[in-house]
Formats: sequence, structure tokens, C-alpha cells
Amino acid sequence: MEDLVRDFLRQKRFAIIGSFSSKEKFAYRILVDLMKKGHEVFPVNPRLSEVEGRPCYKTISDIPYSVDVANIVTPPLVTENILKECLQKGIKRAWLQPGAESQAAIKFCHDNDMKVVHDICVMLELLK
Repeated sequence: MEDLVRDFLRQKRFAIIGSFSSKEKFAYRILVDLMKKGHEVFPVNPRLSEVEGRPCYKTISDIPYSVDVANIVTPPLVTENILKECLQKGIKRAWLQPGAESQAAIKFCHDNDMKVVHDICVMLELLK
């Protein structure tokens, strides 16, 4: 899994899917941490239009750029639907934050040739 994590962190463009309603939310903190490390980030949440001065997209499909990694911070049932949208968008890497994963989500990734990181928080990996 360590090689997979390094591969993910070498990527440039990250979609962050989750709640950005406060600076204490994990999705918000992940977005800021990735920006600090020089990654291009695209927040995704259907209820917001902007996060940290960046446009917030209603869906992954609305992002007008290619995306290297989807970092998902949602409940497992929501995650499973988001992964389907990632596949349609051509995203081949999914980072399922702790609490966002499910066996069905992980299996979906494996069945559809998507690389998947789970049970590891990206914020801890960025500190290394």
C-alpha cells in the first residue's frame, strides 16, 4: 500500500468530495493541506459554489478538467455512487478516507481497474 500512496501523492489534480461547511471538516482540511503541498484541487459539493476562493463543483462531472485522484470524504453509501461518477469521468485513482469506505466501494474499484487507497488518511501521509 505504501507504493500506492506514493503514486497517488505524486499526482497533480485532486477532486475533494465532501462537506466544506466549516474549517474543522476533514474535507476542508484535506483541501487546504493538498493546496499547501502544491496540488491543484477541485472541491465537490452540491450545496456550495465556492471554497477557499475556488469554484466548488456540484458533481465530479462538472469539473472541466481531467482529475488524477478523487479523495472521497462521504458516508459509504454516498461513496459508492461517487465512484460510479468517477469511473464515467475517467478517474482511475480513488482515495477513500477512513469512514468513507465500504467493502462494496473497494470491490467496485477493483472490479473496474481503479486504484484505491483506503483506511489511511491523506493528511497523515502529507506530513511524512
